[in-house]
Amino acid sequence: MESPKCPVEHDTQNKNCPADHSSGSPWSRRAPSSGSGQVSSGPLSKERETSSIPTLVEGNWVYPSEAQFFAAMTRKNHNPQVTDMKTIVPIHNAVNERAWTEVLKWEAGRGGERCGGVKLVTFKGKAGETSPKARWKILMGYSAPFDRHDWVIDRCGTRMRYVIDFYTGRNSGSGPSFYLDVRPALDSWEGVKMRAEQFWRNWFGFDRT
Repeated sequence: MESPKCPVEHDTQNKNCPADHSSGSPWSRRAPSSGSGQVSSGPLSKERETSSIPTLVEGNWVYPSEAQFFAAMTRKNHNPQVTDMKTIVPIHNAVNERAWTEVLKWEAGRGGERCGGVKLVTFKGKAGETSPKARWKILMGYSAPFDRHDWVIDRCGTRMRYVIDFYTGRNSGSGPSFYLDVRPALDSWEGVKMRAEQFWRNWFGFDRT
């Protein structure tokens, strides 16, 4: 049985990954570059890391290898650098894992454990669409997010859409830093309820039950 692919599809159909690190994308501009061109001290790794993100079918999503990542960027004429793959691929994987961790925080105690846990169903990049919350924050004087993605999860048959805004974090001096604003979309009563409950907890320190 073929392993599930990464939730970021790197193929010629141009499906966006939850964190698109292709050269020229908002993500690749925030990844440190080696500046050494396409000269490598060795071949690109073909090893693939299995994510912690369950698919709707059996198994978890599998991230692309360095070689696959490089080949996908080359097909898209993005002029990738071989030596950058050792930096970009780990960032790609780590950001996806962090986004999933934030989704799981929202989903805790909401019944997903009855069917083995929530699962990631679909994902879509929306870099050109500013979310309502991001627009409000911009009006308040905050920096705009440099990217946005929507993930749809399955909770025992209930589908929930999550909005993820990506912001540049504070420079720690140890590499790129990112802040992820992950929350349920307000396009369903369940999403509205979850956001209202979170607001109540943040302001009053306890659940409104």
